[in-house]
Formats: sequence, structure tokens, C-alpha cells
Amino acid sequence: MGWFKRLKEGIQTATSNKKEIPDGIWSKCPSCKEATLTRDLRDNLFVCPHCDHHLRIGSYEYFEILFEDSKYEIHFDDYEAKDMLEFEDLKKYKDRLKDAKEKTKLKDAISVAVGEIAPGQPLVIAAMDFSFIGGSMGSVVGEKISKAIDYSLVNKIPLMIIAKSGGARMMESAFSLMQMAKTSVKLGLLADAKIPYISLMTDPTTGGVTASFAMLGDFNIAEPKALIGFAGPRVIMETIKKELPEGFQSAEFLLEQGFLDFIVHRKDLKLKLQTLLDFFQNKPKSKSPVLDTEVVKAEGK
Repeated sequence: MGWFKRLKEGIQTATSNKKEIPDGIWSKCPSCKEATLTRDLRDNLFVCPHCDHHLRIGSYEYFEILFEDSKYEIHFDDYEAKDMLEFEDLKKYKDRLKDAKEKTKLKDAISVAVGEIAPGQPLVIAAMDFSFIGGSMGSVVGEKISKAIDYSLVNKIPLMIIAKSGGARMMESAFSLMQMAKTSVKLGLLADAKIPYISLMTDPTTGGVTASFAMLGDFNIAEPKALIGFAGPRVIMETIKKELPEGFQSAEFLLEQGFLDFIVHRKDLKLKLQTLLDFFQNKPKSKSPVLDTEVVKAEGK
């Protein structure tokens, strides 16, 4: 039926009656700009099927991906940041906290969960959320990491921290900077007890987080193309007065320089963690050629 006939018969579809696509059905990749059904993107672990870009996800998405049958227990969720200094820049810190809590439904920029990534393989995971004030590390983040370490020490369970942060939360001034030393010292206790600690760096991992717990793992691993560094490129260039190598703060560049043990695709993360924990516990290694190669390399053979 031609459009002119539809108009003549009065059966055209009014704009107000056209069904619009609801928000959230499609997701646009920030890298290649291609659109993907959100459902398909979720099934692909939030990795773009067009360019393999790893989208930023929150702590609970990692928990769902890593824990067996998505079963886990949240710990230390009653900790909340306070505006101890009554700090104010363009906005009051207490208002920033309120807005972040309402927007993310989280109490701060890190969540801690305990579960099994495979039968008989318990793991404590502390995962950061960039959506909460840029994943910044304040007093609560440091305290929850400290509590997660204590839990690992008492229960003899390996720890993994998933870093995704813009650095220290300067609205808390020296209180935030103290968390660098605090978490580093506590991880030393974990090392003394010979309990494995795996650090996963995701996009972005910067500032005081990189300068403390993120680089202190028994294994330091990262997602592909993750931005990892301390200061920004402009600050570094102004300091050293030299041109910087292309992509010098990417996970791939850091791997070449020996700062990372390996880069892991999100779809392989769970299996590789299982292999690492088997390695620490002197269990038979996985039969996967890729995984065996990486473990042998890590052993220095």
C-alpha cells in the first residue's frame, strides 16, 4: 500500500503512536562507536563484539562473572564515607557523596565479596566502581581493603583486588593519602602469611591506587588496553621535558616493560584465576596450552 493511499484512507501512523526504542536496549561502544543490543553485550561479558573493547563494569558485574553459579556473600557493606573536613570546592563533598549514593546505589567506591570461583576454590574479591566519584580511594576504600585482607588472613583464603580508579579522593585530603601506606602494610602481612594476592588492573587504574596496592600483587594482571599509570601524560611531559612513547600507559606497553605478568581477556579471566590458584596451591595445572604456557613463564622456566 503506497503512502499516498494510506494518507487518503486516513490510516497513516501518527508520530505520537510510533513505538520508540526504550532507553537501555542498545549500547554504543565508546571505542568503535558501533551499537549492540545491551542483552547481547551482557551475554558477551560487556566486551564489544565488533572491536573487542572491554567496557567499564562495576563490582557486582565482576562478582556475577567470577563466582561459581553467581553465588557470593557481600561483606563490610555498612561502611560509608563521611565529610570529616566539611570540604567544598565547586560542590560540597557531602553533596557529592549523596549524589553518588543515589546514582549508583552503592555506599562507596569498592565492594567486597566472598565466594568460590570453582568448587573448593574460595576467593575474596574487593572490586572498585569507577561510577562512584571516579572510583577514588578514600578512607572507606582503604578500610574495606584492610578488612578484606583481615578476612583472608583469618580464613586462609586468597585475595584479589580489582582496581578501577582515578586515584586518591582528595576531598578527604591526608586521610585519603594515608590509605596508600595502610593498604600496602596490610598486604605485607598477607605476604608473610603466604596467602596469594592477585591484582587485576582495569581501565583506568591511576594515581595513588597504582602507587600502592594495585602494583603489589603476587601476580599483577590487566585487562586488554587498560589505562594504567600514576600521573597524566601532560604532567609527565612537563616534568621530564621529553616526548612520551605511543600508548606508554596502556596495559600492553606495561607488559612489554615487565610491570605486568600477563594481560587477560575478560572471557578467560575466571579460568585463568583458577589456574593461578592451583599454581599457588601446587595442584595439577590446567591442560589448556595457553594457560600452561603462562604459568611456566611465571615460574621462570
